[in-house]
Amino acid sequence: MQTLAFTFPAAPPPRGRALAGVVASGDLEVLLEPATDRRITIEVTTSVEGMERTWTALFARLFAEPTRPAVRLQINDFGATPGVVGLRIAQAFDALEQEG
Repeated sequence: MQTLAFTFPAAPPPRGRALAGVVASGDLEVLLEPATDRRITIEVTTSVEGMERTWTALFARLFAEPTRPAVRLQINDFGATPGVVGLRIAQAFDALEQEG
């Protein structure tokens, strides 16, 4: 298992928490909770070694603009593709919007 960490600037934090996906064959889960600072912090635990450049590129594209709320994302990966990662993150943020 490999653990990776990333940080990006963000807007004010949301009020709620969200969960999207499950850890199973070829999938992942995204746990999202408010952060106390104006940052998005991401911790990825993955079963796939050597994919740091892919994760870095994906998150740089998703969080290039500091318009997302300040959250802590915990991502538990079991070999998901970048498309699935983006989908699960979008689902978690959508769940937050529906709560508020």
